[in-house]
Amino acid sequence: MATETAESDMAAGLAIALSAGVLVGAGFMLVGATQSVKAWGFALAMLTAALAVVAVQAFDR
Repeated sequence: MATETAESDMAAGLAIALSAGVLVGAGFMLVGATQSVKAWGFALAMLTAALAVVAVQAFDR
């Protein structure tokens, strides 16, 4: 009896989608008008990068 497994690309898809947030955050860090905007850009970049790593680990089988 053969068993079939369905492969999912959820990890790759989430990592790519969250990479957009990293790029937006990095953009705010580069062109932010104030230190506060740059700090929030850094926070966005770090948060979405961490979530991308978690997504890859959670959905990798």
